[in-house]
Amino acid sequence: MLANVGDIYSVFSVPLQQYVTCQVTHIKPASTPKGNPLAAVLELDWTGDCLPDADAARSMRPQRYNYYFIKDDLDHAYVTANVPPDHVFIANLPPLVEAEVNSYKFGWDVGDGIVRQRNWEKIDPARRAQFKAASRAHKVMIGGKEFAQDATRINDSVLQSIGDLSELDQLPCLMTIETAHGTRELMEYIQRHPFVNELHWQSSSVSEIDISATRLSRLILQPDGVASMRLNPGLKLLSLTAMPSTSLQVEALAQGRDLSLRCVQGMPAIQGLEQLGGLSLTGVRELDLAPVVQRFPSLRELRIWGNPGLASNLQSIAGLTQLQMLTTFDVFGFGADEFPSPQQLPKLATLWMTSVDADVAKAVKTAYKKAATQGLDLMISKPRKPEWLAENLHNPFRDWDGREHISAAVAKKAALAYKKLLATTRTITVDMDAASVQQLLTTMVTAYAEDFNVIDRRAGVIETVEREEIYTVLVDVLEQLELGLGEPGQGQFQRDRLCELFDRLREF
Repeated sequence: MLANVGDIYSVFSVPLQQYVTCQVTHIKPASTPKGNPLAAVLELDWTGDCLPDADAARSMRPQRYNYYFIKDDLDHAYVTANVPPDHVFIANLPPLVEAEVNSYKFGWDVGDGIVRQRNWEKIDPARRAQFKAASRAHKVMIGGKEFAQDATRINDSVLQSIGDLSELDQLPCLMTIETAHGTRELMEYIQRHPFVNELHWQSSSVSEIDISATRLSRLILQPDGVASMRLNPGLKLLSLTAMPSTSLQVEALAQGRDLSLRCVQGMPAIQGLEQLGGLSLTGVRELDLAPVVQRFPSLRELRIWGNPGLASNLQSIAGLTQLQMLTTFDVFGFGADEFPSPQQLPKLATLWMTSVDADVAKAVKTAYKKAATQGLDLMISKPRKPEWLAENLHNPFRDWDGREHISAAVAKKAALAYKKLLATTRTITVDMDAASVQQLLTTMVTAYAEDFNVIDRRAGVIETVEREEIYTVLVDVLEQLELGLGEPGQGQFQRDRLCELFDRLREF
């Protein structure tokens, strides 16, 4: 369903546990034939325990904000004009704001501004006044370095240069701390300073993390050595930069209902967070979704970023009855018939799939076409054909990324060498003469050998295992080409001679 100018909608805010409201003030037509129109959505000042009626709508006014650096501002921005399925139409009244809108944002997210404003108002008024009074023009000295008084971020270059953490009190707007040497003293300091809302933390001495008394909204954690965690009620994001211990115990308000957990490579086997609201998995190679659904059945948001990655049991996400957002990127390994139907995901408001099997992309677009007309934010892009999958998903050198002695840059160069191999073989057809085929393959093998010679000269990473892999990949590609051309390549090339050429040219 597309929004109209003047429409007022209400939706239940999970963090507030109340209904909130908004109004559509402007509609901007789609900029392309296949694009979607945009709606300027204005957050209103009404909240309540049940849905409002048309009479209540007439007394609603724009919600104004003044938290942190914001001064008497509105939450007013363009979003997709498709009304999310959980937003309930209340009334249509003349727009409360007529001024043109210059802001854009992702999703309607009605109520988030009210959460931030209420959290700000819980802070001591004297501290708030000090925050607002801080000036960029006024300079302070901390650890021998000069800072603007309204500086918001520090890291270990500052923390390691000061003798007493109280020196940081000269920065009344300090909001982000980054450290690879966390201490209990630093954690106690953060607990006493309500404006610190983002913490990047690593520690070799603190195994039990308690941030329950802080006002953090984002915690980016290197979890090595961490055995237990107590989270604060306002935490929105817990990002784990590595796989934690399987015994890590996490305690959170409402078992993580308002929390989003972000992890690398796959789902962590942590204890707690049974009612987790959001899960983001990045760098995924292989993922079984059945345990994910079983472990976190209350997910409202699920994001999966492959490397590229293979997902199995995709049909199990039909069990996520509260799911509102599903996004995938470079995720494969499932067929069109495994993707849940719109009826199985009744609360889904956003479905974005980028870099997906071409057959799956086509089928999902068709299946969810009607849902898109009813408010679903649907985007299916970069459909991938079998050739792309062969070069990327099934690239034999993708396993080099992550090996202890091989950098990501070197792994990328090795994968590119394989892509070049395949690109050359695809130009060879059965009707080509033998001399042309031989010339192409000689050039191909020469380039392949030189690619890895350069890698080894610069990085010195090719050891026995890698040497065998490089050779085996070449043999496999030549065998597949030979099979495609017919009985022994119809005399067009001799595989053994090409392998001998490779042996002569390689320097590793």
